[in-house]
Amino acid sequence: MKTLQKFGGFAALYLAVAYLTGMVIFLAILDYPSITDPAQKVALLAEKQMVIFSTNLLLYVFFGVFLIVLSLALYDRLKSGAPAIMQTATAIGIIWAGSLIASGMVSNAGIEPVVALYAKDPAQAALTWQGIESVASGLGNGNGEILGGLWALLASLAALRAGRLPRALNILGSLVGAVGILSLIPGFTSTLTGVFGLSQIIWFVWLGIVLLRSKL
Repeated sequence: MKTLQKFGGFAALYLAVAYLTGMVIFLAILDYPSITDPAQKVALLAEKQMVIFSTNLLLYVFFGVFLIVLSLALYDRLKSGAPAIMQTATAIGIIWAGSLIASGMVSNAGIEPVVALYAKDPAQAALTWQGIESVASGLGNGNGEILGGLWALLASLAALRAGRLPRALNILGSLVGAVGILSLIPGFTSTLTGVFGLSQIIWFVWLGIVLLRSKL
């Protein structure tokens, strides 16, 4: 159990670093969200192919793998105090992880053929990338962080009941989860998704430190 808690702690810290790194690359370096013209998106894709491919691995594929580790570590720690809630939370966490892995793999699988098509027919490449991006975004919870929100909320409620994590950390996790669920509301998705991501970074760091220091 102690070893799993340590792995969970490292996983939580990885999730925080991946979140932050992905935000910096996509928002600050690539400025990807501000590009609305499909032709410009594909031009950027062709120019920064390896950067986007690597970021998808970091932020979606590897993120999903480490999320499974953290979900199992939390389940192991909290199952005795709130078994039903933790069973539900863990199932949702693994589903969330799978959807993120699928999102990153779909996106990365489409990069090479779209870039090759771009050299011959830019308009068709832009249209093809729109379709791929829509699927990847749906899998990656681009229309609201319902899965991540439910997982964080349920895990935090279970921790409050079990008393196996700091109360303040659990309150923060509950708020993070609530924001993630509310991000489904049309018109608020973009803003609340950003708040969810930033606040979850803090939660992941705090949670990671607690698990790494655990003597259980």
